[in-house]
Amino acid sequence: MRVEPAPRICFVSSQTAIAHDAMTRLESAYGSVSAHEADVIVALGGDGFMLSTLHATEGLDAPVYGMNRGTVGFLMNAYSEDDLLDRITAAETAEIHPLRMIATDRSGETHSALAINEVSLLRMGPQAAKLRIGIDGRERMAELVCDGALVSTPAGSTAYNYSAHGPILPIGADILALTAMSAYRPRRWRGALLPSHSEVTFDVLEPEKRGIAATADSAEVRDVVRVIIRSEPEVTHRLLFDPGHGLEERLIREQFV
Repeated sequence: MRVEPAPRICFVSSQTAIAHDAMTRLESAYGSVSAHEADVIVALGGDGFMLSTLHATEGLDAPVYGMNRGTVGFLMNAYSEDDLLDRITAAETAEIHPLRMIATDRSGETHSALAINEVSLLRMGPQAAKLRIGIDGRERMAELVCDGALVSTPAGSTAYNYSAHGPILPIGADILALTAMSAYRPRRWRGALLPSHSEVTFDVLEPEKRGIAATADSAEVRDVVRVIIRSEPEVTHRLLFDPGHGLEERLIREQFV
């Protein structure tokens, strides 16, 4: 009977003491290789660190298995130093695609970034934002007055989107959530559900007076005048979860807390 070799693991951690100490113990127990040599990357931290790990390993074939050494840990598995190899072997795979943000600032410079959770636009000063919304080249809302707006993936729908009273999306849904934050006009407009292939365009009205910052996960562009958002199906992130605790289960469970 042929015995499969143990997966080669690259351990990475956030900068917190609890995460770094966990990485030291796990490396001692299981060994560690570089990310380019690894069969799987084990990320130790919270959801923010998981997002940064996914961005940093975007071009690699190795999936990412997270263990929670942070706060919320929605994208992470429970932490345990025992039976890690068995857990990785038995893990379920979730494949997600990010959003592409193309933001043009007031100087005319164009910035591109990927977002696994969401792309958000937020006012930079005391005055409300004024945004014009287009979908696939067609104007859908001439003026939205609000604190901001965001476009979320299903994987990110329980994060900032949910806090802004947006809907939780099933992980397999070919849908994006467009959610307004503190909409003043139209009064209490909550947003829309869009096909995942939609291209969303925000034009900033009165940008010299009502400055807007656009953020793709943690990549921020300030003083934007136009932001285009669309799915990026050519980029795939693979996450590993313990059986019965995958993203689909977590999204359902989140709605019954």
